[in-house]
Amino acid sequence: MMQGETSVLLQGMINTARKAGAFIRKERETFSYQKVEIKGLNDLVSYVDKQSEKMIVEDLALLYPEAGFIVEENTLSERKTYNWIVDPLDGTTNFIHGIHCYAVSIALAHKNDILAAVVYEVSGDECFYAEKGKGAFLNGDKIHVSARKNLSDSLIATGFPIYNFTRIEAYLKCLEHLMRNTHGIRRIGAAAADLCFLACGRVDAFFEYNLSPWDVAAGALIVQEAGGKINDFSNGENWLFGKELIASNGYLHDEMALLIKQHFV
Repeated sequence: MMQGETSVLLQGMINTARKAGAFIRKERETFSYQKVEIKGLNDLVSYVDKQSEKMIVEDLALLYPEAGFIVEENTLSERKTYNWIVDPLDGTTNFIHGIHCYAVSIALAHKNDILAAVVYEVSGDECFYAEKGKGAFLNGDKIHVSARKNLSDSLIATGFPIYNFTRIEAYLKCLEHLMRNTHGIRRIGAAAADLCFLACGRVDAFFEYNLSPWDVAAGALIVQEAGGKINDFSNGENWLFGKELIASNGYLHDEMALLIKQHFV
């Protein structure tokens, strides 16, 4: 792939993500907290999530009709050999409270293998994308993970648990170690954005549990195509549906995996 060049399929995904992002950006201007619904403990949703997903599903169904859908808001749930994996608004809590960093995340998967991915971070107008084997890009420019080799020189991203607190003690122990031994920890509030920020070298590693496929599918491919590494907490490959993920620039992966294993596994 030449710098900035995309396939017809990927360009269609980018167009769809940007279209949904434009809708989200416009709705944020007049959004009211009174329009928020509660799905579960600390799990928020609004008409913006639902309408964004509806728009995305309609476009993707035309782009590649043979694919099924794995989507957060259940606009259409029909799994096939090929599936679109969609988060129409990753970072809903940020969006609702008017805090920057929320994203549209779209991936095309063949079984558990991610083939193409787009993450559009709406507030920063940053479109990250990748196709398997063809590198990762941000707004047309090729990106790569950082070259930092030591935790002591690194910035770590994570996501705080919001309703599943069954592993909170292990999580807090990992946080304490990272607080003491890194440049710091960032909780950005959108896993798709966390992974893309890792892919372009802004942070150096990321870990979180209680994740869904739509949280990580697109971002994970972008990390891998940018030279990074993805595993589950057991350092295995069950990260897409296994609800837990470690991502890094590769240099830090063994150290991060050992830390997670000591406390979680």
